[in-house]
Amino acid sequence: QVQLVESGGGLVQPGGSLRLSCVASGSIFSIYAMGWYRQAPGKQRELVAAITGGGRTNYADSVKGRFTISRDNAKNTMYLQMNSLKPEDTAVYYCNADKVLVAGRPLGDYWGQGTQVTVSS
Repeated sequence: QVQLVESGGGLVQPGGSLRLSCVASGSIFSIYAMGWYRQAPGKQRELVAAITGGGRTNYADSVKGRFTISRDNAKNTMYLQMNSLKPEDTAVYYCNADKVLVAGRPLGDYWGQGTQVTVSS
């Protein structure tokens, strides 16, 4: 069984910074891509940033230049450094692992439980 556990969320003032972490555990051989998604109240879940095992990244236009995604493949860990936070960044942030190769199982897609990020003065 694969588990994704996010941490690092919280309350921050506009202009502040937070760093989110996501650790994937289980009998994992490899993960093709990992990503951060967010969902604000009344809105659909949206991609924030994603990164492949080779380090190729993709960002939502709304976070380009403010957020940085990174990944430690050896530790199956992903990070999201969020700077210059805005109230509109307030949401539950979810970690996703795509095309996860696990012993004895087909390729799978997994989600974490989410961590709340609130940007408010």
